[in-house]
Amino acid sequence: MKAADDVRPRKPGESAHSRAAMGIRPATKMQHHSKPTSHFYFIFILLLLIFTPRVDSSWWYIGALGARVICDNIPGLVNKQRQLCQRHPDLMQSIGEGAKEWIKECQHQFRHHRWNCSTLDRDHTVFGRVILRSSREAAFVYAISSAGVVYAITRACSQGDLKICNCDGHKRGRDSDDRGSFDWGGCSDNINYGIKFAKAFVDAREKMVKDARALMNLHNNRCGRMAVKRFMKLECKCHGVSGSCSLRTCWLAMSDFRRTGDYLRKKYNTAMEVTMNQDGTGFTVADKDFKGSTKNDLVYVENSPDYCLMDRAAGSLGTAGRVCNKSSRGMDGCEVMCCGRGYDTMRVKRVTKCECKFRWCCAVECKDCEDVVDVHTCKSHKRPDWLDVT
Repeated sequence: MKAADDVRPRKPGESAHSRAAMGIRPATKMQHHSKPTSHFYFIFILLLLIFTPRVDSSWWYIGALGARVICDNIPGLVNKQRQLCQRHPDLMQSIGEGAKEWIKECQHQFRHHRWNCSTLDRDHTVFGRVILRSSREAAFVYAISSAGVVYAITRACSQGDLKICNCDGHKRGRDSDDRGSFDWGGCSDNINYGIKFAKAFVDAREKMVKDARALMNLHNNRCGRMAVKRFMKLECKCHGVSGSCSLRTCWLAMSDFRRTGDYLRKKYNTAMEVTMNQDGTGFTVADKDFKGSTKNDLVYVENSPDYCLMDRAAGSLGTAGRVCNKSSRGMDGCEVMCCGRGYDTMRVKRVTKCECKFRWCCAVECKDCEDVVDVHTCKSHKRPDWLDVT
C-alpha cells in the first residue's frame, strides 16, 4: 500500500495550535462545506467502505487517510480509540505521518526476505490476511507499529506541534555522567508521554478481548514501546573558553528510528513460541527447556507459512518475480528466495554517476556512466502436467 498524503491542508496562517484552540472537530468542520461538496464527500467515503476489501480493520490505515476521515468514517477503531481520535485530532495526524515511517522501516528490515512487509492498496488491514495468523511476522508488525506511535508522538511534542504536550519538564537542575557533571537544559524528548499515549491508543482494541492473540499483541506492543526508550541518548552542548567543555548543557533525545528497527528485527529472529496459560492471564513458552524470561522478547503462537507461493487464504504473495542475488547464500540468495524453483536472468542497462570532480567553488561535477548488469528474478511456480490433462 502506498499511503496517500491526503490530510486536509491548513488554511493560510492557520496553525495546529490555533485549530486545537478553536475546538475544531471533524464533524463540526463538515458543516462548513457546501451541500454539493458534502454530498460528493459522503458518496466517496461510502464507496471507499463498500469496495475496499476487508479482513479486520486496523488503526494502521490512519497512515493512508487523514485524521478527520478516520475518526468519523473508517471502521476498525474501537470506542476508546475513536474518542481519543476525536479529542486529539492533531495527535492522529502525527500518528498517520508516523505510520508511513514505521511501514517503510518494516519494508527495509525485510527487503531481502520472502515476506517483505508488503502492503495492499485500499485494504483497511494494510497488510492483508497475513496479519490474521499469530506468527512471527505479526509479532514484528505489532511491535514496530507500537514503536512508531511512540516515536511520532514524542517527536511531535518536542517540535511544539501539539498543544497537549511539549518537552520533558522533569529534566532540570544538575546531573552527572561518566564525563563529569552537567546542567539539564535544551529540550529533552518527552518519551514518557509518547509511551503513555501509545499504550492508551494502541492497546485499547486488545484489552476488549481475553484470548491468546490479544495477549500476544499486548506483549509485542509493549516490546515496541520499550524499544524506543532503550535507545534514548544524552546530547550535550559545550560551554567555556574556546569550547573547552568546562560547562555542559545536556538533554535526552531519541535515536534514529533505524536503531529501533534493527533491534526489533533481531528480536524477530529470536522470537519465542508460546501458548496461553489455562487461566488466560499469561504465556507458557512452548520450549519446555527454556528457563529465562520473555519480558523483552517478541512472542508468537503459530508457525509462519514459507511464503514461497501465492496463497490468498494465508495472505502470502509468493516470491515469483522477486529480484534475488545469485551469489548470496543468505535469505536474499536465489536458491532461498526462489524456493528452489530457479530464476530468470535479464541483462539491463544501468546509468550511474562516475568520475566525479570537485570544482572550486563549490560544485561537484560527474559523468553519466552506462554499464550492463544481470538482474535475476524468481521463476513462477510450474503447474504439474497432470493438472492440465482433461
